[in-house]
Amino acid sequence: MKKVLFIAVMLFGFFVSAQSDKIYKHNGEIVEGKVKRVEEFTIDFVYEGEDAENTVGKYAIEKIVYGKSGRVEEVTEKIIINGEDDWEKVVILEDKSYIAGLKKGEEVRGKTGLINYHTGNTGDKKAEKKLKIDAAKNGCPFILLTADKSTVGASSNGLGGSQNIKKGIGYKY
Repeated sequence: MKKVLFIAVMLFGFFVSAQSDKIYKHNGEIVEGKVKRVEEFTIDFVYEGEDAENTVGKYAIEKIVYGKSGRVEEVTEKIIINGEDDWEKVVILEDKSYIAGLKKGEEVRGKTGLINYHTGNTGDKKAEKKLKIDAAKNGCPFILLTADKSTVGASSNGLGGSQNIKKGIGYKY
């Protein structure tokens, strides 16, 4: 009886330690493997049965269920864009590692006119708003910023005004 109990305890310990972590992505995909590190904006993991480390951005992840403990770690809430009116929900990202696990969409652009009465700060905010509206029209909750240009004075236009131009690539789940 002691041998059976010993073997049962050993097998239970083996199966508990062999359970893999599950990463639930916002697109419905479930990744099984071992979470190595949870950084501020990314998660490093290894697929089940592999050694190579992979990185996925936290924006693509809903939650992680750890295999050993069963603990559930909520990572990010899904951002749902239903159209242009949801432009304020759009998140601008500036590092390529943050978009890992998201699907590339179309290029988006926001700029102020050549002749305008905006100061540098308000012109920048207006260009950012236009950029977000363009992404929301395409159903993209994320933008990877690829260009952020501001010109002031004679280098902008002959009238001495200012112009702000922002470009990026939209990303979806």
